[in-house]
Parts: sequence; C-alpha cells; structure tokens
Amino acid sequence: MKTHALGRGAPQVTEFCLGTMTFGTQTDTADAHRQISMALEAGINFIDTAEAYPVNPISAETAGDTEAIIGEWNAANPGRRGEYVLATKVAGEGLGAIRDGAPISRATILEAVEASLRRLQTDHIDLYQLHWPNRGSYHFRQNWSFDPSGQSRADTMAHMEEVLVTIDELVTAGKIGHFGLSNESAWGTAQWLRMAEDKGLPRVVSIQNEYSLLARLFDTDLAELCVNEEVGLMAFSPLAAGLLTGKYQGGAVPDGSRMAINGNLGGRVSPRVWDAVDAYAGIAQAHGLDLTQMSLAWCKTRPFMGSILFGASSVTQLEHILNGLDLTLSDEVVAEIDAAHKAHPMPY
Repeated sequence: MKTHALGRGAPQVTEFCLGTMTFGTQTDTADAHRQISMALEAGINFIDTAEAYPVNPISAETAGDTEAIIGEWNAANPGRRGEYVLATKVAGEGLGAIRDGAPISRATILEAVEASLRRLQTDHIDLYQLHWPNRGSYHFRQNWSFDPSGQSRADTMAHMEEVLVTIDELVTAGKIGHFGLSNESAWGTAQWLRMAEDKGLPRVVSIQNEYSLLARLFDTDLAELCVNEEVGLMAFSPLAAGLLTGKYQGGAVPDGSRMAINGNLGGRVSPRVWDAVDAYAGIAQAHGLDLTQMSLAWCKTRPFMGSILFGASSVTQLEHILNGLDLTLSDEVVAEIDAAHKAHPMPY
C-alpha cells in the first residue's frame, strides 16, 4: 500500500487509516482486536482514535473504552506498537460528555495525554489532535446557521499560544510526536500555522474533517490552504456514515447499523440525500464497481488527501473494504462523479 508524509515533517502513513470509533459499542473487544491485526496485515500503518470514543452513543461512562481496547491489543502484541502510527484526540466543548464539556486548555491537554497513554498502554502518541475548536465550528451540519460574530479574536490567539506551548513541552518530553486539528476551518487552520511560525512552536501537520462524495465543504478554502501549506486531510466518514454503502437505500435499516441506533445519522439523512446516493450507486453499477469501494477510491484522487479514515463495525465489513483498497478509478468514472456532484451538491 502506498505511503506518503501525512503533512510537512509528519510521519509516512498509508493512504488509508483504520478508524476505531465503534470499538466498545458496536464492535466488541475480540472483533476490534481482529480488525487491528487484519488492517496491519493488509499493509495499513495508521490507526486513529480519541479519548471520547466509542460513539453510538458518546457518553461519560464509556469514554476511553476504545483507547483501552487498543491498549489491550498493544499489551497482547509486544513489539508491534512500532508497526503503526497512532493518532488520538483531546475532546473539548464540542463533546459535552467529556469533562462536562470543559474547553481545551493546558490543564485538560496534560490530563488527557496522561490518561490516553495509560489506556493505550504506550509511552508515545504519534499524532495528537484537538477534537473540536474551543470557539465552535460549522461542522456536523452547523454550517447552515454558523455565526462566528461572537468569537473573541484575542481569546482565540491566547488559547492557541497556550496550546502550542503545551504541545511543544509534550513533544520535548517524548510523549507526543506531532500536532493536528479536527473539525477546523480555513481561518482557524491558518492562525494555528501562523502562530507556530511566529513563535517557533510545533506546526499543524494534519486536519481531520468530514469528507466524502456527499460532504465536500473541504473542496473550497481548506483545499487550497492544505495544498499550499502541506497540511494533510484525514478524511473522516468517507462513506457518509454508511450512506455510501447503499445499505440504507429503499428504506432499509439493518439491525445493529448506525441508523438503527442514530436515526438521522447525525443530520446526514435529508430528503435530497437519497437521490444523491442513487446517482453515485448508478455510476458504480454502470462500471461494474462496488459503491463502497468506489467511494473510498474516489477520495484517493483528491490532491489534498493525507489519509482516508474508514471504520467498520465488524470484521466482515472490514474484509469488504480491504478487498477494494487497491482500486483506481478511470478518468471516465471520475468525470461522471463530478457531474453527479454538480447535480446533487451538498445533499445534507
């Protein structure tokens, strides 16, 4: 499997990254451990998690369980921790179940890093990410009413400096390797980069935002910023929470699926989304492709892609995904996908 630098000065990672947010709820420990082993055996060298995981639902009672499951795999497989790049995240105000929604600060980062290291049973986190900006975000369908006018620029700049100084200390201590963002904007990412350059502090190497055939906000300002500044996108939900597998078409709701647990898939279900999925499914069918595998392969064509973060709630799902990771789309298929996007922009 191809590897490249996630971002400027960042580790070499594979085109695909194993997401783990279902480990501990939809995915039990034994299945999760098999998934880690299968992913590594398939050549993937990148695993992403968060202190807030598992999801479906996120809760204070289960927060950290996913990291603990990964830590149990590390302990049961001594010597293999060096085979993969490990990424995790500190929560914040966007995830109220963790520390009662306390904003990200020096204190919460220091506390969260130590807790993550213990649960992960490792002495080093390769990529440490902010799960959500303190000032808020337009992500997760908040773009329809997002209003940044209440933000304090002075508070944001002070927060960024405090975080970067703390990250710098953790890098020096050998506890983390690199710094990344999640659910960020172009303006926010630019300010993190400027602050790091001005102060000689750790530079953002990646940004983990939602990106798929159905969610392409990144294509505008963030695409240009990330290409020019060499910040890799870690695309989460590249299958749009299962919509781009086709399993929900025709009103189907499989038992145990994310829609069965979370009916509107975090706001992704809309009257317009079904026609969009049908359009992409039609392209796949016309070219003898699997919709899931086509959707993931399309993400590889994007010029700003650092790694494509997929998850599977079962080993069976993972096997299906792994079987298609070498797929390369023809120019004809990509052109038809572009036409479908113009016909069905922003379906949720």
